Formats: sequence, structure tokens, C-alpha cells
Amino acid sequence: MRDFHFSIDRGGTFTDVFAEVPDGKGGRTFKVLKLLSVDPANYPDAPREGIRRVLEEVTGTPHPRDLPLDTSRLASIRMGTTVATNALLERQGERAALAVTEGFPHLLHIGNQSRPHIFDLEIRSPSLLYEAVVEVGEQVVLPLGAQRGQRNGALAEENCRLYPPSGQLATALTGEVVEVRRQLDEPALRRGLQAVLDAGVRSLAVVLKHAAIYPDHERRVGQIAREMGFTQVSLSHEVMPMVKMVPRGFTAAADAYLTPHIRKYVADFTAGFDEGLRQVQVLFMQSDGGLAPVNHFSGHKAILSGPAGGYVGYALTTRWAGADTANMQVIGFDMGGTSTDVSRYAGSYEHVFETTTAGVTIQAPQLDINTVAAGGGSRLVFASGLFRVGPESAGAHPGPVCYGKGGLLAVTDANLQLGRILPEYFPKIFGPKEDAPLDAAATATAFAAVTREVNEFETANGSPSLSSPDEVAMGFLRVANEAMCRPIRALTQMRGYDAAKHVLACFGGAGGQHACAIAKALGMKTIFVHR
Repeated sequence: MRDFHFSIDRGGTFTDVFAEVPDGKGGRTFKVLKLLSVDPANYPDAPREGIRRVLEEVTGTPHPRDLPLDTSRLASIRMGTTVATNALLERQGERAALAVTEGFPHLLHIGNQSRPHIFDLEIRSPSLLYEAVVEVGEQVVLPLGAQRGQRNGALAEENCRLYPPSGQLATALTGEVVEVRRQLDEPALRRGLQAVLDAGVRSLAVVLKHAAIYPDHERRVGQIAREMGFTQVSLSHEVMPMVKMVPRGFTAAADAYLTPHIRKYVADFTAGFDEGLRQVQVLFMQSDGGLAPVNHFSGHKAILSGPAGGYVGYALTTRWAGADTANMQVIGFDMGGTSTDVSRYAGSYEHVFETTTAGVTIQAPQLDINTVAAGGGSRLVFASGLFRVGPESAGAHPGPVCYGKGGLLAVTDANLQLGRILPEYFPKIFGPKEDAPLDAAATATAFAAVTREVNEFETANGSPSLSSPDEVAMGFLRVANEAMCRPIRALTQMRGYDAAKHVLACFGGAGGQHACAIAKALGMKTIFVHR
């Protein structure tokens, strides 16, 4: 009998498992479990380990870690994951290349030429998601009717100069006649792709001009690339069939960069189950708040998988709590281990169809969620007189210093140093053997070392006062809090809403530790903490 239902949030640092299971008396009960997302010394995959532990506890039957997990009692598994989000934020996706129409090798580097920080003295462009470019010899010209209306069947470039057709005419997806002025140069394409393969790159994004309405050339490029050995080929007209070449290109590049990373994670997850998993409903949360079967879960739709589940969750629990959501404006504050996600709910879900995450513009339906690389695992670094928080994360392994695995100083350590985390209320899942509490002594030692660096800098620069470890920890937290306030201001004040008139709904592993400081900084008077 398949009577176990699992809902799992696989974050960058912690994995939370919520299970609906039989209570042994003919009814139903719930089990909640938290464990480290990465702990290779004890288990290969956290969500699967959580399922294993629940099955053992409820059924009383041992399920060894080194054997495929029995799925005979599993009915469904629903999972949201920040694997894609964190890979994009930390630039840890698959090595990828870009195949683009000849003459446009710098298309995505130039982007749309917007300058959001126009007065910044040192503007740094986000790093690209691909490391090599293959220029594809081909040219497709749109009909004049696609630009200014049909004129005797004449064809024109985008500048609408009239000329008689000089190439082959073809019918586009829209039913219009286009001119294929230059056929695909396959020999040159193969040489370019082979050079990329020789460099060890196996993922390819293909972005050709006008492919949204005439995709034949892109399809042929994809066919050749797969024949030559590329394991991931993202065609822009399939990923996002839109006429704008730049966002279509960014979306295809993101898909090529993230999908192999996602598929590897999904493969590792499913490999630990027996053959019966095929009969289990396995669904993943997508960026738009919907669920997708495991074989349709792809990179560009997975960026906000974990945050989307939180958005839907707090919207529902706020309503269930009796709040007047029709007249209440709520800010969702989801602070996890690697990143913080903020969103706004005022009676309906807010969707966007083009977003920029970590400097990458993506066209895909998404819940309107802003993500910042600041979480409980964000590293704390003192350099050149400045306190810096993130964007690098200590992750779950080795994790912050207090995890007892030789980790790096992080936001969680600062909260522990200030007494905002009480080790006795946390599970003993830390240390090399996964059986120790948080190591407050190691955190104190690490902050003492950083404090010496701070005081040496202050003394060398003529400062008469010296800082204590607690003051240094508080300084780092102020920087982290300000970083997390910025996306909330972007969702409220920059859109004409008063942040102070919103309720702050906090969740995530570190949300409760920072909720009061965030609310105070923004003038909020009410905080919802959901159970």
C-alpha cells in the first residue's frame, strides 16, 4: 500500500522533510525532519536520507544506506530545491559554450546596454555563463511585412531597405515568407564545435537570429552538436520562443549552464531508489509556482524552485492564520543558508515574465521573487578595512565554523557569538560523526582571530578605540541586514508601496534570527512566524 507522502525543501545548507504517514491506528500523522544538505561522510543525498529515516522510524524496518531504498510504500515525492539558484549565484554550473549567428559574438556581453548604476565609478559586468563562442555562418532575412506591412512581396533588412530577393524563400512558423540569404555553413560549424569539444565543454546554447520564427537552422545546429558528442544542447527557440534575441539568448545560455547541473542532481537523487520509483509520483517545484514531472524539470525553469515553494506556502498560511489578506500587504522573508529570497503578497501572486538574477536576464514565467546572496552560511571577511558578507557561502560541508568540520566564518557564527542561537535547541547533527552540537568554542576562537585583524587595522590607521569580538560580530550582521533590506525596498518603495505598512512573514532556517532587525530597519510593526 502506497501511503507515504513526502514534501521536501532541499536548500543549499539544510534539507527539510515533511512527511504525511500512517499513524498505525487507521489515521494519518506528520513527521518533520531537518538534516544537512551536504554531508558526504554520512550519506550521499539529503532528501533520500530523510525519506529513509522516516521510513525506518514509522515502519520499524531497517533500510541500509548502501542498498537501493524500497519504494513500495511511497505514494508521492514533491521537492523544491535551490540547487539551480545557488549554482547561478555562485557560478558553479556546467561549463558551456555559445553558438551564435556570425557577427554577433559579443551579443550577450553587450546585452541590452542598460546602465542601472550609471553613477558607479567602477561598473563591473556580471560574469558570462559560457566560456567559448562559436560563430555560425547563416543569415535569415524577415519579410517587409514583418516590419512595416507587405509591399508587393518585397523583402527588406531591419532598416527596411527594399531590394529584390537574392536567396532562397521559405515559410516561417508565422506563415510569412522569409529569405534564407545564406545557408548554414556546416563545415565551419563542425570545426568550431570540435574546438569546443576538445576544450572539454559538453554543454551548448544555440542562439540564431530570427530563430523564433524560422528555427530550421537552430534545429540543424542542435542535431550536429548532438551527433558530435554534446550532452546538453539548449536551442533558444525551444527554451523561449520569443522574438527578442538578447533575452532569448540569455535564457538559452542559462538553460545550458544549469540543466546539466540539475540533471546530475536529479540522477543522483533517483539512483538510490529501487525500480519501483517509476510508479511513484515525483514532482519538482518550478519558478512559476507549479509542479513539473522529474523528466521535465530543466534549468531555466528551476532557478526559483525552492523560493517559489516558500512564496506559495506563506501566502496560504497567512490566509489560514485568519489574516485579512484582501487588505493586508505581506513581505515574504525567506532567509536560508546560502541566499535570501523576498517577495510580496497582497491577495494574489505576483508574476513576472522577464527577471534578472545574479546578472542574468531570463525570459520565463516566474513568481516575482528577489534573491540576494546573503544567508546563514554567507562568509564573513574583513579586508581593507571593510566588513564583507558573501556572496560566497560556506555551504553545508564544511559549513560555518560552528559545524565542527573545519569550516569558514559565516553569518551563523555571528549569531552564535552574540547568543542569538542556543545550541541546546538545535539537533546534534554536526561534527565529523554527525552527532555533535554546534561548536560555540570554535566560533569564539575564530572571532577572536578576526577581532585581532580589525584592531590591528584600526590601530595602524589612528583609531583610538578597539573592538570586541561581539562588536565585530554585530558589525558583520549589520552589513548582512542591509544587504537583505535592499530587495525588500525594491519590491515596495521603488514601486510606490510603503514598506512600513507591510507585515513581514519570516521563514527559512535563519529568518527568525534577523526578522526583528529587518522589520525595525524598514519601519514594520508586525512579524508573522509560521510553524
